[in-house]
Amino acid sequence: MTAPRTVQETDVTGATVWLTGLPSAGKTTIAHELARTLRERGRAVEVLDGDEIREFLSAGLGFSRADRDTNVQRIGFVAELLARNGVLALVPVIAPFADSREAVRKRHQSGGTPYLEVYVATPVEVCSVRDVKGLYAKQAAGELSGLTGVDDPYEEPESPDLRVESQDQTVSESAAAVLALLTERGVV
Repeated sequence: MTAPRTVQETDVTGATVWLTGLPSAGKTTIAHELARTLRERGRAVEVLDGDEIREFLSAGLGFSRADRDTNVQRIGFVAELLARNGVLALVPVIAPFADSREAVRKRHQSGGTPYLEVYVATPVEVCSVRDVKGLYAKQAAGELSGLTGVDDPYEEPESPDLRVESQDQTVSESAAAVLALLTERGVV
């Protein structure tokens, strides 16, 4: 039988940090850099990568508005579950629709779990040059349709907790800006 946890063991603030932005904006790269820094400080951190979630948790979902909403709500549920248990959940997921992101925020608020939205506001022209997965090239060649921010909608956050201009700073500087926000909000 395990001894009950003491207040000190459980009194760690978790939070969800949702990094939203266009494909190839730098969301995942920033999240992994931030996770490395936080782990060095002894924090429990999980990066809920959108591609991995689609493969394992949301397999079978397409890219219709309804399927995208379902995917975002599933990720939001897992993030909130982790966060309320003291983990910093970093979520580099496009989440193109404002109402889907707002529903995740409200889920966190109703449970008293900190939620921060970071808008990685990289212009589409920069994203298409980075084109990490070759999506922009495929869309330009007519091999892909429904690319968020090109021929499918992306609703920019109106009031994010932080706006990161990744094209104007290094990955370390972008991660440091998010860390500063976490510090300011008392999460770390």
